[in-house]
Amino acid sequence: MSTRSWSVASSGSREVICYPIINQANAFPPLLVSETLPMKHLSRRRFSLLALSSPLLLLAPPVTANLMDDVLSRAIVPRHDGELWVLVDDREATLTVYRGSRRLAHFEPVSLGRGGARPQRQRGDRATPLGEFRVNRFNRRSKFHIFIGLDYPTPTHARMALEAGVYSQQDYDDYFSYYRQHGYPPQDTVLGGFIGIHGVGKGDPDIHERFHWTEGCVAVTDAQVERLSSLIDIGTRVVIR
Repeated sequence: MSTRSWSVASSGSREVICYPIINQANAFPPLLVSETLPMKHLSRRRFSLLALSSPLLLLAPPVTANLMDDVLSRAIVPRHDGELWVLVDDREATLTVYRGSRRLAHFEPVSLGRGGARPQRQRGDRATPLGEFRVNRFNRRSKFHIFIGLDYPTPTHARMALEAGVYSQQDYDDYFSYYRQHGYPPQDTVLGGFIGIHGVGKGDPDIHERFHWTEGCVAVTDAQVERLSSLIDIGTRVVIR
């Protein structure tokens, strides 16, 4: 089980140390992430339970998780013995590359979004979306060293957004119209975009080792993203569960 921790801000007499963190895919200006001392670090699973109890989340529309559960139950099975695919495990904070059922590479710990990992994310919530994706681009000149883009939001996420009332019918129709026209999903809807796998780059390696720090992407070390990008290609299937 991973010992991955989350940074937690607090008021009062506790000392707060702030670290600059650079956002994904150059999409936003730099932010600050706070580490509180001497507060005990929260485990990944404990943080999720506390986050789900937040009154702010009660204001969000309910999410149809059954559809994502069905997708993930099928996604973790290789399509054939020779398929090259990637599994990112939220609970274990790991990334594994498989050839069929045979493990080729394994990286840990990985960092996910500061907002947790969930079936349905929205723009600005800093959550990593669960689901089944395809690699659709590589940026080897990224501030994160290498950025491997994923085709988020997928049609599954669009459907869930419609059922949850996050997308209107017009939003849903516009999503597919854009997808048909451009060959990739829109990145500027309420569901957000610019999700991928990247290195630490100009970020802080110490923060990466200790916390989930991203805006929703999956982060590995620079050496690991180099290794990963040498193994996979456009179209490689990536499962985040």
